[in-house]
Amino acid sequence: MDFFNSSTDTPKNILPHSGTVYYYGAIVSSEVALNYYDILWNTIEWKNDEVVIFGKRIITKRKVAWYADEPFSYTYSKVTRQALEWTSELLSLKKIVEQHSGETYNSCLLNLYHDGEEGMGWHSDGEKELKENGAIASLSFGAERRFTFKHKQTKELVNIWLEKGSLLVMKDTTQTHWLHRLPPTKKIHIPRINLTFRTVNNIKK
Repeated sequence: MDFFNSSTDTPKNILPHSGTVYYYGAIVSSEVALNYYDILWNTIEWKNDEVVIFGKRIITKRKVAWYADEPFSYTYSKVTRQALEWTSELLSLKKIVEQHSGETYNSCLLNLYHDGEEGMGWHSDGEKELKENGAIASLSFGAERRFTFKHKQTKELVNIWLEKGSLLVMKDTTQTHWLHRLPPTKKIHIPRINLTFRTVNNIKK
C-alpha cells in the first residue's frame, strides 16, 4: 500500500487498522523549510548515535540530539541520553507541530542522516519512559525519503514519501502493532534532518 502523494489539508489515517498515523504533507513553505534546515544543521549539538548490540557498543554515522522541557533521562537502544535545553527555533517548531497535530509534547529527539545510505532499521518506539499510546510527531527537513510501516503480525507494508517540511504523526496503538523504518538508498546524496516530538513520563533527572 503506497501513499507517496499524500499532501492534504485534512489528514487521513494511512494505516489500514490497529493504529493511527496522520500525514499532513508540508506544513511550512520550501523557503521556511530550507531556513530551518540551515539553522538546525549549524546550531544543534549533534553527536554520533550509540547503540548496544549483543553487548557491544556501536557508534553510528547518523548523528542525534535530545532536547526537552527539563533535563530528562531517556534510554533507547540500551543507551541513556540526557536532555538539553530547548533552543528558540525548536520551541517555535514545537508550537507549529502542536497546532497542526492538536497534541502537546515535552521533548524532541533529532536525527541527522548525511545521505541516503544512512537509515534506520525496523523498530517501534515503545520505551517505558514514553507516554503510553502517546503521539509522536515527525517533522522532516532536507532530503525527501521513503518511510515504511510493517504490521507485526500480518507483515502488511505501508509506504509513504516524506516531503521536506512535512509532518507525520503516529499515535494510539501504532507502536504496539506496527514497526517502522527509514530504508537506506544509494539514490539520495543530500542530508536529511528529522525531528521527533514526543512526551516522556516517569521523569528521571
